[in-house]
Amino acid sequence: MNNTKAYDVTNRIIDYEMGHLNDAKTLRLFSELLKTGMAWSLQGHYGRTASALIDDGWIERDGTITDKAELNGIL
Repeated sequence: MNNTKAYDVTNRIIDYEMGHLNDAKTLRLFSELLKTGMAWSLQGHYGRTASALIDDGWIERDGTITDKAELNGIL
């Protein structure tokens, strides 16, 4: 992983932790965390949230954001 991408994910996690991400940016963050596998290696909250987003149909297990987000005006 190059440093630019790691820095971007790190900053998005910080923004998430501070409550600065809207729904669309939160979905994009968890999409990236699922694509890289990081959702399962970070603290438990991230894995549980990723699982909830998958179970609720917002994101596929591979990190693909589903049409549900667009249909609900999030993306």
